[in-house]
Amino acid sequence: MKKDFYPFMLEREMSIWEYQVKYNLSESGVQPMTIEGLAEGDPHFIESLLATSLGYPQTNGSLELRDQIADLYRGATRDNVVVTTGAAQANFTSILTLMDPGDEIVVMLPNYMQIYGLARNYRLSVKTFSLKEELGWGVDIDELNRVVGKKTVLIAICNPNNPTGHIMAVEEREAVITAADKVGAWILADEVYAGSEHHTDEVTPSFWGDYEKVLAIGSLSKAYALPGLRVGWVMAPEETANEIWARQDYVTISTTMLGNKLAAYALSTEVRDKLIARTRSYIRRGYGNFERWCRQHDDLVSLTPPDAAAIAFVRYHREANSSEIVRRLINEQDTYVVPGDHFGMDHYLRISYGLSEDYVNEGLRRIKEILSST
Repeated sequence: MKKDFYPFMLEREMSIWEYQVKYNLSESGVQPMTIEGLAEGDPHFIESLLATSLGYPQTNGSLELRDQIADLYRGATRDNVVVTTGAAQANFTSILTLMDPGDEIVVMLPNYMQIYGLARNYRLSVKTFSLKEELGWGVDIDELNRVVGKKTVLIAICNPNNPTGHIMAVEEREAVITAADKVGAWILADEVYAGSEHHTDEVTPSFWGDYEKVLAIGSLSKAYALPGLRVGWVMAPEETANEIWARQDYVTISTTMLGNKLAAYALSTEVRDKLIARTRSYIRRGYGNFERWCRQHDDLVSLTPPDAAAIAFVRYHREANSSEIVRRLINEQDTYVVPGDHFGMDHYLRISYGLSEDYVNEGLRRIKEILSST
C-alpha cells in the first residue's frame, strides 16, 4: 500500500458521518428530488421508465442526453460531451487525460479539494492562488498572475465556488483566461453550481466558448437536486472528449441506463426549468433564515454573503481548530458540518441551509451551543 497517499478527507468523513448524525448540515445541495417529484405524475414518462431495458447505454452517454447537455453550451455539439459518473469522475478522467506526473497545475483555493488531492497523488507540481475574504471571496488576481507560468499545464477553478458560493466577476474571468492564454494552459472549470444563483435568474455563464482550451464540468447533483443519479459530464474539444472517453473505458465504462434515462428527462426544457426554480426557491428562502441566525450571533460567526449555492463558508470567532469543533459537534450534539480544514482553511465551517427550515434551525442551535462553550 502506498504510504504517501493523500486521502480525500472531505468525502471520506462525509461518508462516515452524514447518515450517523441526527442533524447533517454538511450537504452542499438542496433537499434532493424524489422520482415521483421528478415525474410529477407524467404517465408517459413512468411507462417508458418501467419499460427501459437495463442494458448498457452508449458508454459516453446516450445521444439524447448528450444533445440536451450540448444545448446548454454555446456552439457545442454532442461530440463535445462525455457523460460521466458524477462530476467527480469527470474531474478524475480529465486530469488523467491532460496531465503527466511532474506537470504543473495551478488550483484555486478554497475549492472542492478533489483535484488538489488527485494532483498530489498523481505526482503533479501543485501551485495555488486564493479567493480572499476581504475581496468578498474574489480572486486575488495578482497572486494568480504570479503563480501561473510557462510550466503551467492546467488552471483548475470552481465557479460558482464551493465552499464560498462566490461567482466570479467579469474581470476575474478575464484574468483567468488571460493567464491561461499567455502560457497556453488549459482551464478546468468546475461549474456544477451554475443554476443555483441567489440574486439573478440568469445561469452563471460557462467558461466554455470564451477560450479554446476549456474543460467545463457539469452535474445534476447541485442545481438540479439529483445527486443520487450520479450523472455528470465534461465538455471538451472533440478530440479531447474522445481521449477522456478512452480513459473512462478503464474506470467506470459508463453511467447507468436508468441514469441516462432520468437525466435526459430532467434536462428536457420544461422539466429543467422547474428543477432550477425549485432549487433557487430552497436556496433563497433558506439563506434568509440562515443570514438572520448569523446576525443574531455575530459574536460567534462572520458571514460573507454567497452569490450561489446552498452553502456558506462561515468564519467563527474562536481559537479552536475547525476539525476539533466538528468532532465536538458530532460527539456532543449529534450534528455534522464540514470543517474548514477540508478546504485548506482553518477557522471556518461550511454550513448548509438548503434543507427544511426546522431541520436547519435545530442544527444551527446545536452549532451555537458548541461555539458558545468553546
